[in-house]
Amino acid sequence: MPENRVKITVEDHVAEVALVRGEMHNALDGEMFEAIAGAAGRLSSEPGLRAVILHGEGPSFCSGIDVGWLAGGEAEGFGEHARKRDSFGANLFQRVATAWIEVPVPVIASIHGNCLGGGLQIALGSDLRITSPDAKLSVREVHWGLVPDMGITATLPRLLALDVAKELTFTGQVISGEEAVRLGLATRAETDPLAAARSLAAEIARRSPDAVRAAKQLFDKSWPGAGPSGLELESELQFELIGSPNQMAAVTAGITGDPGEFNDPDPPG
Repeated sequence: MPENRVKITVEDHVAEVALVRGEMHNALDGEMFEAIAGAAGRLSSEPGLRAVILHGEGPSFCSGIDVGWLAGGEAEGFGEHARKRDSFGANLFQRVATAWIEVPVPVIASIHGNCLGGGLQIALGSDLRITSPDAKLSVREVHWGLVPDMGITATLPRLLALDVAKELTFTGQVISGEEAVRLGLATRAETDPLAAARSLAAEIARRSPDAVRAAKQLFDKSWPGAGPSGLELESELQFELIGSPNQMAAVTAGITGDPGEFNDPDPPG
């Protein structure tokens, strides 16, 4: 994972993933694609993890594809990555967005500055998006004569009505963070989105990690409505939680008002 593109820190059960190509507004080149996908892969099995914050250093979250990299011939060697798919069905360029869905704990994107094209698609892979009111968001690919192809079919339908998604995609219009919240593209707007994301992640980290992970699994597998299979999943996950050590610790914390003493799940595999 190229360390000059992404930095990961983990403290108090919360991981922060920072895009660190700030001088380029965190534009996506080959190393950035590999670094972001690698970060999500690592955090999918990070011991003791309860929440993830995804943000960009510098003036923007992510301005989208590095057009210079794309046009300069450096991208030619990445053609094979577009053909290789993981168990989710995603290639490398889609995995920078879809891999956050596979991280078993909540992922919160903190958005400021430009969040355009591929940058927006990365943010859409998170569970929650906290944006600054004046951030600039856009499904930008039509501006370059392209369609969005970084996992948007797995993420945008969870958030927007089809006609709204089409309008944003057909026009490539740039909207503010406040407008993104009104449309449902972002969760809420805050003057300091990173501070708000950190506060929310800390709050999530105080809850039973078993219950939070199960809730993410429940909604990701059943939203916006899976009928009988969704109802069955609700029961299966609940039966696994009831009477478990972390569930009993949550009850104790709820009764006494003291912080919960929870055990973290073992990493998968």
